[in-house]
Amino acid sequence: MAVLALFPGSFDPFTKGHEAILRRVLPLFDKVVVAVGVNSEKAERDRSGANGAFGGMFSPEERMQRIREAMKDCPTVEVVCYSGMTIDLCHQLGAKVIIRGIRTAADFEYEQLIASVNRSQDPTIETLLVMADADHRNISSTLERERLTHAAE
Repeated sequence: MAVLALFPGSFDPFTKGHEAILRRVLPLFDKVVVAVGVNSEKAERDRSGANGAFGGMFSPEERMQRIREAMKDCPTVEVVCYSGMTIDLCHQLGAKVIIRGIRTAADFEYEQLIASVNRSQDPTIETLLVMADADHRNISSTLERERLTHAAE
C-alpha cells in the first residue's frame, strides 16, 4: 500500500525552508502532495488590494507554479490548491500523514494544537512535525514577502 503524505500551507511564497523540509521527508513516503491553502474568507476581505487579490503576495496559481518549478526534479511530489479543512483534503486524497514544519517554540505550540484538533477529527491521520534546519530557522514567508516587496521598489 502506497503511503501518501500531505504538506499543507499557504506557501506565500514557497521558501528555501519549505523546500528543505519537503526534500527531507520525501524518502519517507511514496508520494507527497503539497497543498496550497486558500482561505476564501480572507481572500474576500483582502480583495481591496491591501494584500493582493487572494489575501497574499502571490495568487494560488503563482504559488503552485513556484513549487512545481522548485521541485521539478522530484516525481513523487504533486501540487494542488485547496480551501476548507485540511483533514477533509486528507480524506479526499487518502493521505495518512500531515507534514508540518516548525522553526520555533511558538510554531510548536501552534502546530501541536492544530494536530490535536485534526486527531480528534480522525485519529487515523498522523501529524509529523519536522524541525527546520538551523540554516532555515530564520526564514519565514512573512520575512520573504517583506524582502520581495522592498526589492521591487
